[in-house]
Amino acid sequence: MPPAQPRYVSSSEVLAEAQWRRSSYSTAANNCVETARLRSGQLAVRDSKDREGPALLFAPAAWVRFLGTVVTEGG
Repeated sequence: MPPAQPRYVSSSEVLAEAQWRRSSYSTAANNCVETARLRSGQLAVRDSKDREGPALLFAPAAWVRFLGTVVTEGG
């Protein structure tokens, strides 16, 4: 069994290769999250107001399930 990938990092600064993207629907108040696809295939998510803060890491299938739930349930 392959080793489990990490689920978070305590500082987004360790994701130096990440090219963060923000939704075109975000406001100037920075009340949103930013996402980045990592070389590992994982998707990183961080708070746009805390760019050096922690980031959650999702496996591609988990991210797809999350987005499907948000769309289906209107979250």
